[in-house]
Amino acid sequence: MNSAIPHLLRAVELEIQAVRRGDGDGSAKASLTRGEFVGPFDSAGPDGSARYEYRYQCRTWPPELDAAELMVRPATGGGPWTPAEITLAPDGRRRVVTGAQLGSSPPNLQVREDDTATWETLADRLRATAKQGAVEPEAARWILGAGRPKTGTEAHPEQYVRDWSGLRLNAEQRSAVCRALSSDVLFLWGPPGTGKTDVVSRIIEGCYRQGQTVLFLAPTKVAVDQGLQRVCRLLEGEEGFAAGLVQRSGEITLPTLRADYGDRILEEEIAARLSAELRRDTDAVAARRAEVGGQLARRMRVEALAREHGDTVQISRGEQQTRATALGMAASAQQKCAQLADEIQRLNAGFALRKQVRLEKLEADLAEARWVLGQQQALAQSAASRLSAAARRIAEIEQTLRAPECDVAGLPSINALQHESQVLEARSKELGEQLRKVADVVRARCRVKGATVAKAIVSPKLLDRVDVVVIDEAGMVNLPSAWYTAGLAGRRVVLAGDFRQLPAVTKSAEDRDASAQDQNHAAHWMARDAFHAAGLADQGRVQLRDPRLVALRTQYRMRQPICDLVNTVAYPDSPLHTARADTSALAELSGLLDSPLILVDTSTHRIAHPKRRNAHLSNEVHEAVIHEIVRALQYDQVLPTRRAEPGPRGAAATDRLGVISPYRAQAKNLSASLKHRFGQGLDGLADTVHRFQGSEASIVIFDTVAGAGRTPGQFYAGTDLSSTTCRLLNVGLSRARDHLIVIADVAYLRKNVPPGPTLAMLDHLEQHAFTWPIERLVPIREAAELGRLSAEELSRPAFFPADEVDRAVAWDLAHAQRSIEIFCAFFAKTAMDRWLPQLGQRVAEGVAVTVYTRPIEDEKGQTHVERLRSAGCAVQFRERMHEKVLILDDDVLWHGSLNLLSHTGSRDLMMRLTDSSACGRVRRILEHAREDRPAWRPAGGGGPATGASTTAADQGSIGPGSVHDGRLYLSVPYDQKDEAKKTAQARWDGARKLWHVDATRYADPASADHQTIRRWLP
Repeated sequence: MNSAIPHLLRAVELEIQAVRRGDGDGSAKASLTRGEFVGPFDSAGPDGSARYEYRYQCRTWPPELDAAELMVRPATGGGPWTPAEITLAPDGRRRVVTGAQLGSSPPNLQVREDDTATWETLADRLRATAKQGAVEPEAARWILGAGRPKTGTEAHPEQYVRDWSGLRLNAEQRSAVCRALSSDVLFLWGPPGTGKTDVVSRIIEGCYRQGQTVLFLAPTKVAVDQGLQRVCRLLEGEEGFAAGLVQRSGEITLPTLRADYGDRILEEEIAARLSAELRRDTDAVAARRAEVGGQLARRMRVEALAREHGDTVQISRGEQQTRATALGMAASAQQKCAQLADEIQRLNAGFALRKQVRLEKLEADLAEARWVLGQQQALAQSAASRLSAAARRIAEIEQTLRAPECDVAGLPSINALQHESQVLEARSKELGEQLRKVADVVRARCRVKGATVAKAIVSPKLLDRVDVVVIDEAGMVNLPSAWYTAGLAGRRVVLAGDFRQLPAVTKSAEDRDASAQDQNHAAHWMARDAFHAAGLADQGRVQLRDPRLVALRTQYRMRQPICDLVNTVAYPDSPLHTARADTSALAELSGLLDSPLILVDTSTHRIAHPKRRNAHLSNEVHEAVIHEIVRALQYDQVLPTRRAEPGPRGAAATDRLGVISPYRAQAKNLSASLKHRFGQGLDGLADTVHRFQGSEASIVIFDTVAGAGRTPGQFYAGTDLSSTTCRLLNVGLSRARDHLIVIADVAYLRKNVPPGPTLAMLDHLEQHAFTWPIERLVPIREAAELGRLSAEELSRPAFFPADEVDRAVAWDLAHAQRSIEIFCAFFAKTAMDRWLPQLGQRVAEGVAVTVYTRPIEDEKGQTHVERLRSAGCAVQFRERMHEKVLILDDDVLWHGSLNLLSHTGSRDLMMRLTDSSACGRVRRILEHAREDRPAWRPAGGGGPATGASTTAADQGSIGPGSVHDGRLYLSVPYDQKDEAKKTAQARWDGARKLWHVDATRYADPASADHQTIRRWLP
């Protein structure tokens, strides 16, 4: 086949375009204001294009952006994001270098992390491969079903997998290990609970014992950690494990892996430990070198002294001989002198003919004899002096040699010490070289390296040699990434995963701004997983007889009824078998847990928001139901309470319960409200399906969410077994071990979703699940009960029937302490007559009453506004407002079809919540509808427009958005007060129970400062 590289590269480029066209929902962002154009930048971008430098002010910079690649775009108007380098300039402003031409008066910018960085690197890798002749690596071709990979079965797995005969592996799991150890490529299909990760760890163990180096990859950090933890348990007894035989590249997120193996598998910690060991060895060698040097110096000194002693003794003997000879010759000369003197004396006494001549000769001989005498005497004296010095030196040497420091008994010889010194010097140089190359040493010791797929793309040189690439959770890996990372393998590729669980997260196949051709290209070359690309799975059909595929069909996680539901939704063609007992220890603690499969149908208690944008992403009714389930489980001691002492391992709330939502907005709402109501111990209890992939819990609450919006959303659009809907439902439902609680607006889903996995789920639940009446969790109350309830019961969510709503709302209005906020799109005289006297009375009693409504265009509506203001109520106008909400004291929320000032009652059930986080959330939703000036303001009345000042007559109606005495008043939720104080120097007005800021600085809507407080304005 032709090379796939151009197609893969195009798919990556389309993905980059799609990401840069998106809003980056959920990403940390910063705002840059008051920009200044500096000029062209002196160096081009990576692609050679021109770049430009700007300077901006920034009030709040998220710290998580400091180490990230960044992108920018104009703050208004949207459009694609452009990569940028942003640094802190000396003047405190942000220095922005980007290829975007923003003009001489650059607009305000948004900043977020450039999540295309890995895609850009992958594109570069593909281009580099193409430059080598567009020849695909052989292992990469196997991912696309090309080539002729060898398949086989290892006949003697016991040689490579320890305790093979005693392992608790079923026949399918054993087959997977044997075939992996004897094949070029293996696709392992591992549905939830089938022990896929254990099988993968045994395959890695076998490959290691075959002498191969293994690169173990997964799409998420948690999946890498979970797989690597099992590998560590299998190989921790191997020689060299502590020195880096198994390594984790990148950050460890699994606490147990960090605690048990972190210092032995993290490259930097191994390097630090190895460096410390090398430094200890270096210090030891240096100390020994010093010791040997000292011994050698002592040895050489003693030997030098011994030689000097011998030489001095010899000298002394020579001097003795010299002195003796000199003394002898001096004696002879002295005797001769005496003889000559006598002869001269005799000659002088006598008379002879030739006397004078004889006398002269004798005197000459005498002079010579005396000279000889003097010479010999001097020589004898000099010899005596030298002899004396030699004797003193001999004594000194002998005394020195008797000193302890000259005791060399037991020391090696000089030759031995010199040899050891040379060896130590060479070792010292070797250790120094190892210290300089410690990172290379650590990498060279690694035989199994664990990393994310993204890490392998960004840092391809994770191992000096890669024999085997093992990709876990391969169903979540996009095709270009799977192709590239598989191509790193020199001998074997193993892909393990479930193509009916979570797919890869990509955007290009659903990019509305892309052409149909580009969308189709992305769907084929980006969104598919390797199982589909290799031809093993296609539109629900699985090639179970293909020698490249091993399917695990026995699961050990879920009780049988839960497994039956999962089979119905995701595996009707190849159902899973259950090999665990159908029992639960938690069922003994709570009567709520009588059944493994529970359905809570919320159809009769729906609160719809058909006009709210993205209303399908959250559901207040389901949130209230989940709160009550958690409260009941706490009451039954299944979950710890807020004040409970830390329990044993496995008893924490997050160990026993998981709350799963298909949409991030609902998961975020649940996470915040559960933590607020039940304590910090529930942090992390609720999350999205994607975040729960690879996890499990004894109890799982699966919140379908759908019911509030016009449509259920993209999550429920799929119809077949390969669809995203099937895969997401599969993951959400299969996380439960003992009890699965599904919360669903069954009637809504049956009406709005197409035939397929969702309806199959509902059919099965209605036939087999135990159904909890929603009234058992969220009661329907009468208004008269409110005054009799305890504080705990009063804080519970509750529904009120239509004929009880007015009296219940009146009770809440009467008990408000600080503020009443009414969100009402329309007014009606009957409703105004009903509620205005009570609202006016509350204003007179010091309670701030604010009414939010649409801009009034008719005279009748303007009359109602005037009546409200005359009663002391503040009126704020919002464009496109359609919410019907009542908030009291930032704590009590009425939600539903209540349009308090438009009709006298609600036709449907109304929900009452006591939840400050829900109140704050509703406010944030309503902030999307911007405040607007009214078309008409009655004389002497009318609230101030933003930025205007109020008169004394208006003081009674001052509310959020009002400006009075230089103060701009804000609506700051309690949990955001510290942020308001820090970022805007907000102050508290105790009389009005409102926060306020300096109006001269913050009131101008065009100012950058105004943007920092915009979320706290109506």
